[in-house]
Amino acid sequence: MLRVLIVGAGLTGSLCACLLRRALQNQVHITVWDKSRGTGGRMTTRRAEDSVGADIGAQYISATEFYRKEHHSLYSELLSAGVFVPMSCPVEGLRQKDDSLNYVSPNGMGHIVKHFLQQSEAEVQLLRHVTCLSRRGAFWEVEFSEGRSEAFDAVVLTMPVPQILQLLGDVPECLSEQQGALLAQVQYSSRFALVVSFAKDSSLDIPYGVKYVSDSPIVRYMSVEHQKRSKDLSSLGPSLVVHTSVSFGAAHLESPLDQVQPIIFEEVQRLLPQLPEPISMKAHKWRFSQVLTSVPGCPGHMTALEKPLMLLGGDAFTHSNFDGCVESALSVTRELTQRLSR
Repeated sequence: MLRVLIVGAGLTGSLCACLLRRALQNQVHITVWDKSRGTGGRMTTRRAEDSVGADIGAQYISATEFYRKEHHSLYSELLSAGVFVPMSCPVEGLRQKDDSLNYVSPNGMGHIVKHFLQQSEAEVQLLRHVTCLSRRGAFWEVEFSEGRSEAFDAVVLTMPVPQILQLLGDVPECLSEQQGALLAQVQYSSRFALVVSFAKDSSLDIPYGVKYVSDSPIVRYMSVEHQKRSKDLSSLGPSLVVHTSVSFGAAHLESPLDQVQPIIFEEVQRLLPQLPEPISMKAHKWRFSQVLTSVPGCPGHMTALEKPLMLLGGDAFTHSNFDGCVESALSVTRELTQRLSR
């Protein structure tokens, strides 16, 4: 049985695992590693004990008519399973194409990733920070943060491009000069997310579910989580998610979170002076938030080496949204299936 390692338990990695399982079934053993404590990547949903969980990365899916048709089977699958539903809450300040429809996951965006991982029957291992990949004949020896290693027939890297370029071992030698030049052009925006949680029975007195803010140098986006997802608050308190502007993220990228958090919250209080006293708040830094410049030509994936096989994928090879990740996962899976079934 062929052993395939997918590095990154975000949307691209989880969908790759799912599609590969459906294509090759019991011909492959699929392993997914992620350096974080949970799955989701930039679709992470942070859980809270006494308040609604919060989407700290991707907030909802905005699908054009083209991609609703192009990716019809996946949209139908997720809708039928209740993994996501049409978003019904009011949205303020949204500039959207006329043919786009918005979808939200009732249990948080991270549930989409969990769905694909469950379908994949992959062996998921967390807190595995890949540091080095070395060629060992027909295999890849992959080292992770604890200094241990495992061998795989094929490896798929779906983490942000700058993290791929920092890997030790044989990865730099596998990339051609042209490939290295293409990867060097990839650029990301950086942002902070702030989750503010409130006690049960608190009223936020906010009329919208989602708002894009245009009159603040710090805050760009706000979401009232239960209103965004149309969730009942009978047993939980409300949560507010705030995303900062790109310019604020860039200016404070190297600042400690405990210094940045009060700056963001002070601005939130200015924008929403009616807010009750929160019971908790936590900031998160997205060093690699959205892809600003993707790999030229948007090829879907890059083959770093054919034997042993190593593929690079993710939204940096397409475009930075749900359908971009789907396009990359489809591209990677086609290549994997073709080469591994020979």
